[in-house]
Amino acid sequence: MTIRVIIVDDQAMVRAGFAALLAAQSDIEVVGEAADGRQGVELGRRARPDVVLMDVRMPEMDGLAAARELLGPAGDPGGPQEAESHRPKVLMLTTFDVDDYVYEALRAGASGFLLKDAPPADLIAAVRVVAAGDALLAPKVTRRLIADFAQTRPAPRRKRALRLKGLTPRETEVLELIARGLSNQEIAGHLVLAEQTVKTHIGRVLAKLDLRDRAQAVIFAYESGLVTPGDR
Repeated sequence: MTIRVIIVDDQAMVRAGFAALLAAQSDIEVVGEAADGRQGVELGRRARPDVVLMDVRMPEMDGLAAARELLGPAGDPGGPQEAESHRPKVLMLTTFDVDDYVYEALRAGASGFLLKDAPPADLIAAVRVVAAGDALLAPKVTRRLIADFAQTRPAPRRKRALRLKGLTPRETEVLELIARGLSNQEIAGHLVLAEQTVKTHIGRVLAKLDLRDRAQAVIFAYESGLVTPGDR
């Protein structure tokens, strides 16, 4: 299956470089480019990509606002039902000095983030990983980022903590390990389970907590108090 990608970045050279790199892959097709967040939202709804590479800082509409638009109720209220149901995966392009934006983007449902100076192979791998539904490209880095903001800007925990009670002990354990940055394979080894069983548990956790993906599961684990910054 070909992965359809759009690139949203206000720097033309960045867009051109990413587009050339990705278009050279046999399983990836770049179906459009946009120079700001507003154009990116319009293009995303029109082109229906599988993955959106979204810069954080842009004119007109920044990447955070654009991600919220794309990952919230899509399309105009009177638009076709098919258009309203499409949700791309959003991969934020950032640098460490805009971590606040990345944290909020993950809360909004973005699937992860990639540093703009990452090696070309990392960009290609990131698109494939996100398109396949794995929300976190670099779990341990993302975990540290989320922990920092959960510590400095804690969210109300009561309602989220109550929702944890709907999980089985095993599901709670799996959620904790996700939040600590473990991959499915590592969780399977830690709990002595088959990797497919781990995937089943993760699916049930997401369904019970009404979470979009693995990224939101990590956010939820910190904000509910299941995991706290500094825990080992």
